[in-house]
Amino acid sequence: MLKAKITLEDGTILEGISFGSNQSVSGEVVFNTAMTGYTESLTDPSYKGQIMVMTFPLVGNYGVPGDSIDQEMNVFYESNKIHIQGLIVTNYSENYSHWNAKKSLSQWLIENNIPAIHGIDTRALTQKLRESGSMLGKIEIENQVAFSDPNKENLVDLVSTKEVKTYGSGKHKIILVDCGVKNNIIRCLLKHDTTVVKVPWNYDFTKEEYDGLFISNGPGDPEMCTETIKHLEIAINQDKPIFGICLGNQLLGLAAGAKTFKLKYGHRSHNQPVLMVGTNTCFVTSQNHGYAIDIDSLDENWEALFINLNDKTCEGIKHKTKPFFSSQFHPEASGGPVDTEFLFGKFMDEVKKNKK
Repeated sequence: MLKAKITLEDGTILEGISFGSNQSVSGEVVFNTAMTGYTESLTDPSYKGQIMVMTFPLVGNYGVPGDSIDQEMNVFYESNKIHIQGLIVTNYSENYSHWNAKKSLSQWLIENNIPAIHGIDTRALTQKLRESGSMLGKIEIENQVAFSDPNKENLVDLVSTKEVKTYGSGKHKIILVDCGVKNNIIRCLLKHDTTVVKVPWNYDFTKEEYDGLFISNGPGDPEMCTETIKHLEIAINQDKPIFGICLGNQLLGLAAGAKTFKLKYGHRSHNQPVLMVGTNTCFVTSQNHGYAIDIDSLDENWEALFINLNDKTCEGIKHKTKPFFSSQFHPEASGGPVDTEFLFGKFMDEVKKNKK
């Protein structure tokens, strides 16, 4: 058990003990307030380039599940690998207990070359990040590394598929633009008699025949996805239904002429309250993003669909006359909650209506 430290760009240094791979890394330090679902969060491509700080004090107590595959997707993970740069927790539980566990969290992290530290006051660290905003940081164990900003890279290109891949054989063809898609999004779409065709982030889907267009979640600055935005600008001049989630929400907004901005510390939790605009209905949502659409930059053809009740930022948009809408949160949330999974049904209703 080697000593390790997390250093922030403001000079803050916190020391703990390594329980993952003994390598040093740098990235953007962000916090996650979820109480469960660490295997899903660690394999979420939206966390590419980020050092995750878990506020829940006990992590690792239910271990890690095995590699059960269904329709070429891991049943218990959101992708085929861990995407975070590193993990910071307060208390790591070496002894795990769960009917589905096959290995410890430490074993899994070591197998995937991901460093992790325990013995850190993560709630104090989170408080600093809330006050100062997300910061660059580095985990150093056996050697030193320099700070690096992952948001200067096209992270979407690093996590997106490199080839076209088809799931299911239903009667409704959905083009899924993979900007870092989570497995459970594909599962939710397949529940609705669909054939899901997953394509790379920069794939020109405008030349394809399809019944509906889906834009996935993903990491980093949405403005770097220039090719996706260009293709979406063409798609919104047509009438085929469009549904975007997380980064997909931001890309739809950019294609519509709106602007995006970086949030101070992002939204990363399982319990974000979101209001459906024009109603008194509030949903409890799962979120993981660092950017948002500027509501005031939407033109007269678009309007906000959801608003975050904590900071009043935009959580989704919709076109006033065409079947285009999006959500900044995750209606497919695996770890939960699943209060908004009905949005997949709403999207498919538009797909079926448009085919008639």
